[in-house]
Amino acid sequence: MLLRLVPALLVLASASSQATTYTFEANHTQGVMRWSHLGFSNPSATFSRVEGTLTYDAANPRAATVTATIPMANLSTGVPDLDDDFHSHVFFDLAHFPTATFKSTKVEPGAAGHLEVTGDLTIRDKTLPVTLHAKLNAIGVNPRNNLPTIGFAATAELKRSDFGLGRFVPQVSDQIDIEITAEGAEAKGYAELLRKQAEEEARDTQGTAAKAATQNATPPAKN
Repeated sequence: MLLRLVPALLVLASASSQATTYTFEANHTQGVMRWSHLGFSNPSATFSRVEGTLTYDAANPRAATVTATIPMANLSTGVPDLDDDFHSHVFFDLAHFPTATFKSTKVEPGAAGHLEVTGDLTIRDKTLPVTLHAKLNAIGVNPRNNLPTIGFAATAELKRSDFGLGRFVPQVSDQIDIEITAEGAEAKGYAELLRKQAEEEARDTQGTAAKAATQNATPPAKN
């Protein structure tokens, strides 16, 4: 009996130690940047629609990898004039650098559920190391779509002048505090889910167009 159980136990052990690749869900992944304005207030800007992947194995967190692309056009302060400044060549220069990227280079486990994720952050034409202080929120099955899902929160600090964005320092703080919330779904299953959703949307669009064409083709009733 014991000998028959050994192969099954080996299979279970192998499966439990396999890393899973997750795709960030754009609707549930976003960040907030905060800074000090003359010491009087702490304005913020949000960035959203983040794209990327996370590979994670709970049995071997040091092997985790993260890549992310941030569309800078989605950076928003809620103040149109300030958004225009941020999008211009004075700051992020969207015309030449439409995205920022992060690629992990090292992951170190900390206290239970915490990870120190160091990686290369590229903003404009500068690439510098940044460390994310990450906390694992949950790993499990999303009851809304039945996909294996992971979620975490992270914080980081950086000096904007290091990336050539030092305008108005020190009146406006050099240090930027960043908070991130992210949710990722198992990559293959999520891709299939998106494919099905796109097909349904296409069918709905075709149905609406066909209905409109039929209505337009119907001759008006005669008196």
